[in-house]
Amino acid sequence: MHLAAQNSQLRAYTIADGLPQSQVYDVLQDAMGYLWLGTQGGGLANFDGENFEVWNESDGLLSNYIDALHTANDSLFVGTKKGLSIKVKNNFVNYNSPQILQFNTAENVLYVGTKKGLYSYSKNKKLCKISINAEIDSSEINSILFDGNYYWLATNNGLWKLNALSESATEKIKVEANNFKSVIQHNNKILAATFDDGVFIMVKENTADQFLMPEPSRINSMSIHNTDELWIATDNDGITVVETTKFSELKRLNTANGLATPHIRKIMEDDNGNLWIASSGGGLYKYFQNNFKHYDQSTGLKGNRIYAVHNAADGLWLSTSEAGLTKVDSLGIHPLPNESTFFDVKIKTITSDSKGNLWAGSDNRGLLFRETKMVDSLVFSSSETFLINIDTVSVERTTNHIIDESKGFPSDWVRTVIADDDFIWAATYAHGIVKFNYYSDNDSLVVRKTFSKRNGITDMLIKGMVKGPDGKLWYSTQNGHLGYIENNKVTSIETGLEQQTAIGTILFHDETIYLGTSGKGIWYAKSTNPVNFQQLKGSKNLSSNNIYQLIFDEQGYLWAGSERGVDKIELNPENEIVDVYHFGRNDGFLGIETCLNAVDKDANGNIWFGAIYGLTKHIPSESKKTAAPPTVYFTGVEERYKNIDSLVLKDWTNSNKILQLTPEQTQLGFSFRTVDVDHPNEVEYRTKLDDIEWSPWVKENKQNFAGLAYGAHTFSAQSRNYRWQESEPITFSFFIDSPLYKKDWFQWSVLTLTILVLLGIGLFYIRRIKAKNRAAQEHLKTQNYLLTLEQKALQLQMNPHFIFNVLNGVKAMAGNKPEKMDTTINSFAILLRETLQNSRKEHISLDQEIKALRHYVEVEQLMAQKPFECSFSVDTNPDAEEILIPPMLIQPFVENAIRHGILKGERAGELEIAFTTTKSHLQCSIIDNGMGIFKSQNEKPKTDHQSMALTVTKERLESIAGNNTLKISEIKNEDGSIGGTKISFKIPLLTDY
Repeated sequence: MHLAAQNSQLRAYTIADGLPQSQVYDVLQDAMGYLWLGTQGGGLANFDGENFEVWNESDGLLSNYIDALHTANDSLFVGTKKGLSIKVKNNFVNYNSPQILQFNTAENVLYVGTKKGLYSYSKNKKLCKISINAEIDSSEINSILFDGNYYWLATNNGLWKLNALSESATEKIKVEANNFKSVIQHNNKILAATFDDGVFIMVKENTADQFLMPEPSRINSMSIHNTDELWIATDNDGITVVETTKFSELKRLNTANGLATPHIRKIMEDDNGNLWIASSGGGLYKYFQNNFKHYDQSTGLKGNRIYAVHNAADGLWLSTSEAGLTKVDSLGIHPLPNESTFFDVKIKTITSDSKGNLWAGSDNRGLLFRETKMVDSLVFSSSETFLINIDTVSVERTTNHIIDESKGFPSDWVRTVIADDDFIWAATYAHGIVKFNYYSDNDSLVVRKTFSKRNGITDMLIKGMVKGPDGKLWYSTQNGHLGYIENNKVTSIETGLEQQTAIGTILFHDETIYLGTSGKGIWYAKSTNPVNFQQLKGSKNLSSNNIYQLIFDEQGYLWAGSERGVDKIELNPENEIVDVYHFGRNDGFLGIETCLNAVDKDANGNIWFGAIYGLTKHIPSESKKTAAPPTVYFTGVEERYKNIDSLVLKDWTNSNKILQLTPEQTQLGFSFRTVDVDHPNEVEYRTKLDDIEWSPWVKENKQNFAGLAYGAHTFSAQSRNYRWQESEPITFSFFIDSPLYKKDWFQWSVLTLTILVLLGIGLFYIRRIKAKNRAAQEHLKTQNYLLTLEQKALQLQMNPHFIFNVLNGVKAMAGNKPEKMDTTINSFAILLRETLQNSRKEHISLDQEIKALRHYVEVEQLMAQKPFECSFSVDTNPDAEEILIPPMLIQPFVENAIRHGILKGERAGELEIAFTTTKSHLQCSIIDNGMGIFKSQNEKPKTDHQSMALTVTKERLESIAGNNTLKISEIKNEDGSIGGTKISFKIPLLTDY
């Protein structure tokens, strides 16, 4: 038995998996990635890699017997026994016709081959019969091909070549007469398969240049795969694969390789490079074109569950279920005969010693020592003289020795065996680790030492045991203990793992120790100093944290076996996970759940994995199968949980179309899908609405929105596959119309009407206010006039008073101070003239006011008994000549400062008069160093003329600049005494331009 003939890369999908019928006559993949299957009696099936969805006659399908399928745009064309069914979404449109056998699209026309001639389909003309000639019109059209120039028809009575599929065709050549089932083109050759007589290979331009490949026979269909391989489906011998250079056979897939039936209808290649095989009676098969080879009972093993795997010098040894040991080598699979009851139980561990002897540990049968020796054997031969010759030759003899409790071994339950140079080590289930020697010559067992709780192994449930690179014997336990034995001494290692975390496997590689745990993934530490264990982490996650197997391949990848298959882990020098390649049942790892420590690597670098459903071999290869980025599609749009069936979602995806919705349609739902038939459960999605952030990646492929805002929206969705490759985002645009009261034109209309109404009301009130203002203005004018009269009266009162004072002063000077009297009279004359001129004006310039004040101060200085100094400070913008103020506004404050401040004070008199401006006001301040205004007021009579003048002037200021514009304050020295008085006020800045 040659091993290559036993490789199985097939996974079957049958009725038990949800397939409606085991007879599958056609299979194809649509643009979204779904597989569609046409069955004989079970109707139409859709497959996404995990689940089958079925449609039959009760759903509107014309017939449950389907021979051919074709997909175009969003429609699926189903060729049935009764005619054509076209599936659009979940509805079927049916056309009766003869039984349909084949579809083919050429020059934008869909041609339909039937039991009785050729038909064409178009949306306008529907399904129409094409008349070519009487023979073709009455024939079975099994296959249609258009090579770019000519049409080829494979019929049940011959192979035809035509320059047009019409009655008016000028070339109608019957190339060969036979029952042709399939015709395809490869390079410049036409390949036409007959049912009974093999395959015709002919040059496209010269059909006379041809030859016949007689095998295989009874052909149903053909297809080209892997660039130059011709796959031929037969109805009695499975599949024959032929290379297309010399058309020599490469391999066969039949019942010996795992097919349940030899009747194959069609082979189809999907987007991921897998081949799908439609069979009659065996269901659907997935053929994996990868580096995994699978072995189970169908390919020669005695059982499917593989408990132990060991690569020895003479081949690969494994234990299968309760069916003993099996050796696999280049010559095939060789189960050992069941020589004793030892081979009827689970064999959990296999190893070999340096002499090539095999050791195996079992459940409740102890140990097997399979000893191989070279022994001398006598060979007898006779000659022509009838003399007997006796020769001695060395032959290999194998003997099985059982070591169990009856021979003094501590336990018949053995978990792990390690063959050292000097000793054999065996880890039992509950009696610790045994170090022993066995001498087969006298069937003698010598137990050197048993390591148990007394020696420091606190947990006796040993799960894993390996020999470290430094010669130490390492062990791990069910409850998470780790330790090693060196020089008959047990040393425990602190791992940092939680208690009750089983450590099932130990692996040493490049000065690192790796631990495979149950539920906590993989942990690692430096093997030279195994402390500070850390969990293996990185950018990708393991497919499972239940680690049953660990091994490194020749390329440096770490392989981890779990209950979900195996992970190929790429690590960087810091032991961080860079990438994880998962292989499960859909990837060709058909064994699924791996068995504890049932893994090994042979001399060629092949890794052998033992699992519950068989043995899987991985052949190393530098080339990687590159997964194509996924594509995501919208599968439905719902409004208030009702699907909007009128939408052709493909046309609305990433387009300028905008779905218009009413103000009440604010609850919307979207469904979307990426179909990955290899990893259907590993696809994740994320979404976003408008310009918000993307949602987290989740498995859910639906998104519902309620209470959406009015206006324009864009919904986006994106997917990623098991490799975390991301699809291009897809978008769907929609617009929710605003209610009437929120429409712009309505709001503007209401606003305009409101403004008009308000304007009307405003005009009415404005007229009333204007009327009131006119009355108020008249009243103010009257008041202002009265105030003006009052001011003028005040000036007239003030002027005689001032004149009387001056004249008395002049009179006093007449006798002894004639010169001073003359000066006083001159200054007084100028002052009187200015006063008379200014009193007739409503406003004078600031410069004029300052001149009048200067003359007034000069007169006061001439008459004063006490000398005093007066200074003017003018810092204005604009200039003083351009600023206007009411006349005689400042003089009362200056007079008050001189008479009641400076002249009554004891200090030398100082008077400061300052003018400044801001952008809007003229500011004035009068500062004296007299006795203080408050003390002065207390000493003078209340009827004093000056007090009345100040009161009138204050009211005058308030009428000009508002309340609180006048500020009067006393100046205090540092010792608290009064240093004088400051009067300040501001009036609106008025200019003469």
